[in-house]
Amino acid sequence: MKKVILLMLLAGAMLFARQAVAQKSADQLLKAVIEKTRNTPNLKIEFSYQMINTKAGINEKKNGTLFLNGDAYKVLIDGQTIVSDGKTVWTYLPESNEVMVSNAGAGDEALSPTSLLTSYYKNYKASFANDKENASKGLKTIELKGAAGSKFPKVVVGVREAAEQLGRLVIFDNGGNQFVYDMSRMTPNATLARNFFTFNPADYPGIDVVDMR
Repeated sequence: MKKVILLMLLAGAMLFARQAVAQKSADQLLKAVIEKTRNTPNLKIEFSYQMINTKAGINEKKNGTLFLNGDAYKVLIDGQTIVSDGKTVWTYLPESNEVMVSNAGAGDEALSPTSLLTSYYKNYKASFANDKENASKGLKTIELKGAAGSKFPKVVVGVREAAEQLGRLVIFDNGGNQFVYDMSRMTPNATLARNFFTFNPADYPGIDVVDMR
C-alpha cells in the first residue's frame, strides 16, 4: 500500500501546465507542472489503479480518490484512508480499527506530492515518446527514464494536450510490475473541511494507535 501511495502522489502532482504542451520540451513541461501543482489548492483526483505483472499472472484493479493541498494529502482506496498534513502521516485501517502514525518524509515511500515530482524532475530524464495505448486515448506521451539502479527505471505519462491535464500514468519497477493510473476526473479548489488533512484518533472509539515515529 505504501508503494501505491508513493505512485499516486506522483500522479496527483501532474495537473495542468501553464502554456501549451506543444510549445514546451518535455523537461520544461514537467517543471511547469510542478509549479502549477504547488499553486493549486484542494485538488481532487478520481482514479482507477491497476497493478500488472504478466509473469506472475497478477492483474488487480481498484478505484480511489486523492486529495492534494501542497504537501498535505488524503487518499481513499481499498477501504483504507491515508492522511498527511505535510508533517505527520496517518494510515487508518477501518476493518481492524487501527491507525499507524509516522513522520512525513521518513522514507522514500512517504514523500509528499510536490517533493516526489521534484525528485523525478531532478533525477529522471524526460523526453516525448510514442505509446500506442496513450495514442489510442488521444494522449501525448512523456517518458521519464531513471539512472541505473533506480527503483522505478521508467515512468510513462499520458497528457491530454488541449486541456493540459494528466490522463494516464504507468510506473515500471525492477520486479516486473506495472502500476497503471487512469485519471477520470480532476477538480481543483474542492470544498473541504478545515481539518480535512488531519486525523484525530479521539473520533474513533477503541482505536489502536501504532506510533512509529
